[in-house]
Amino acid sequence: MKHTLSVLVENKPGVLARVAGLFARRGFNINSLAVGITEDPDVSRMTITVDAEEHPIEQVTKQLHKLINVIKITDLDPERTVARELALIKVKSDTKSRAEVMQLAEIFRAQILDVSRKTITIEITGTYEKLDAFEQLLQPHGVVEIVRTGRIAIERGEK
Repeated sequence: MKHTLSVLVENKPGVLARVAGLFARRGFNINSLAVGITEDPDVSRMTITVDAEEHPIEQVTKQLHKLINVIKITDLDPERTVARELALIKVKSDTKSRAEVMQLAEIFRAQILDVSRKTITIEITGTYEKLDAFEQLLQPHGVVEIVRTGRIAIERGEK
């Protein structure tokens, strides 16, 4: 089962290494990790996605609570969460295929960031599934390079 953990931490050097090290010591493979500052400059939010059964994720969250720089941990409920990823995709594109690639970008509400004689670089945001579907449709054209942020997520509602 895939879990998305929202971890509020003190915005200090070494905190990321301590949190990632805890996951490594427990044998968890982090699928994605996104870190950014919050509305409070002294606090950062880590969005961590992992595949785990219910019991082990409970153990790792208890261990995370013991780290002095960790403020709050929330295992986000997918039905009460808004989640997105960002990807930059560079795809081969000559004069014959350019129109088709641009049409696919328009269908997926992606943006063209750069066009050269042989490639197009596209920015797309959305769910993990949307980005995967777009990537699969671009594969026949020849994907040159992909950069993905990993999931960022926030709970729905007022707080």
